[in-house]
Amino acid sequence: MRTPRPSRAARRKLISVAAISATLLSGTATAVALAGPAAAGTPSAEAAAPAPSTAVPAERLIVGYKSTAAEAKSNSAASADAEAKGREAGEDLDFRRRLGTGAALVDLGDKLSKTEVADVIAEYGADPQVAYVVPDRLNKPMADPNDTEYSKQWDLFEATAGMRVPGAWSTATGSGVTVAVIDTGYVTHSDLAANIVAGYDFISDTAVSVDGNGRDSNPADPGDWYATDECGAGTGSSDSSWHGTHVAGTIAAVTNNSKGVAGIAYNAKISPLRVLGKCGGYDSDIIDAITWASGGTVSGVPANTNVAKVINMSLGGSGSCTSATQSAINAAVSRGTTVVVAAGNSNANAANYSPASCNNVISVAATNRSGSRASYSNYGSVVDIAAPGGQTSTGTANGILSTLNSGAQGPSTESYEYYQGTSMAAPHIAGLAALMKSANSSLTPAQIESAIKTNARALPGTCSGGCGAGLADATKTVQAVSGSGGSSGTTYTSTTAVAIPDAGSAVESPIAVSGRTGNAPSALQVGVDITHTYRGDLVIDLVAPDGSTYRLKSSSSSDSADNVTTTYTVDASSETANGTWKLRVQDVAAQDTGTINSWKLTF
Repeated sequence: MRTPRPSRAARRKLISVAAISATLLSGTATAVALAGPAAAGTPSAEAAAPAPSTAVPAERLIVGYKSTAAEAKSNSAASADAEAKGREAGEDLDFRRRLGTGAALVDLGDKLSKTEVADVIAEYGADPQVAYVVPDRLNKPMADPNDTEYSKQWDLFEATAGMRVPGAWSTATGSGVTVAVIDTGYVTHSDLAANIVAGYDFISDTAVSVDGNGRDSNPADPGDWYATDECGAGTGSSDSSWHGTHVAGTIAAVTNNSKGVAGIAYNAKISPLRVLGKCGGYDSDIIDAITWASGGTVSGVPANTNVAKVINMSLGGSGSCTSATQSAINAAVSRGTTVVVAAGNSNANAANYSPASCNNVISVAATNRSGSRASYSNYGSVVDIAAPGGQTSTGTANGILSTLNSGAQGPSTESYEYYQGTSMAAPHIAGLAALMKSANSSLTPAQIESAIKTNARALPGTCSGGCGAGLADATKTVQAVSGSGGSSGTTYTSTTAVAIPDAGSAVESPIAVSGRTGNAPSALQVGVDITHTYRGDLVIDLVAPDGSTYRLKSSSSSDSADNVTTTYTVDASSETANGTWKLRVQDVAAQDTGTINSWKLTF
């Protein structure tokens, strides 16, 4: 018999749950079952558990006594029993408290080896008044999925430029939310099928639909391949893209099914709406799809029984948003549906593309694996947020992996492929919107957009031209809307106009912030509205209450565009929130003037 050890709490360490789990997975039980009835309030199955064949590490034990034992009702008796069994095992045991089931929680003291834990368990096991004894195991969130290709989904979890999705899953998984994917339709895929609900084929032109008919209730994707120059001179040829299925997989691929990829909102439902076929799709069909998806009425189309609270449109064309498209979007948003759109893949100002330039949408730019704007991604003041879109030119695995089909023309076997594009970035945000709506069903589209932007983090890389509020952060955003953390979204605004002199001294516009506690956030949003006839002349800084400066924009002789209307993201976590913040602007070259119309800080 060993001498009892002194000192317990000073050297106590948590035993890794991994060690315990490894023992369990190898087939080792952790309960000692003894003959006789279970203790009062204890499931009989617990008493029937097999005895362990191998000892496990533990810091505490849960001891269930038979209902007839004094220790089952008396804390002092349970405490005395722990001390006695500790003396027998040569360890310093301590009764901690009574559990709701009536079992006793016993502290094992200093970190014990498996053999020492086995000695203690054996002492309890030899007592005919003990019904069972099990380790008090340390549990952790089990959010990370078991999907076989999950390790390749850097866009969800990677520290540098991932969207920090796994941390959101302990709060929401998309349950109760339908996302309408307005795209090429859906080709059957076993990693998506359980989350697909009824949609519609809105393509009215049979030359585009290539399925032998016009509009119908079957949104199946027959393939959108085209022969050389079939879509216009110089367009070349293309195999079928199965684009809508790839987008849908990013949003809501079935997860924890031991296969394939994980969806961002993996308990959400996908309603596939087919508007794109051979060579693309018409605004008129897209407008009807937006209307129907959000619960509006479309002549000749049955009422939608799967009204979507989120719409994803990974599509677009050149030209600014038309009044017709804007009207459909406004109506959808008024019905409570959040509309997410791709910024476009032309490495150009998204203001010249639709629906990226529409109001009341969340316009999404694409970032690469290093967190910089992807080389193809559109940019500009109409962009609201950035999300991973991948860039396969730096390696195939740097794209976005999702569900697909191997058919070159018509459907063949299901597959998984890496794609790149703002088409891939947009569904990241649609998935996030679904998580948010699942966490807080009362959220309006405006609140969803605001929370995504407010809780974004600064781009790990660079973005010339403007990528909105930064890189979306799923964990922080979902925590914020569920009341478990994140930014409050409180905004402080200055609307006092300040003239900017030509080639003159810097001018400042102040905002007084009060009533806050602690420091400013790591993703402080600085919204700027400046009129200027040659914005490349401007240098813009944010000045913190202590005088520290944060460069928002440098001058550039090659930037001849007008005005600065955008939102910058600043890591101001080292600054006290309360105090007077200033926007400092200087025109460093001659011949142009401007005005600070307004600016705002969103905490």
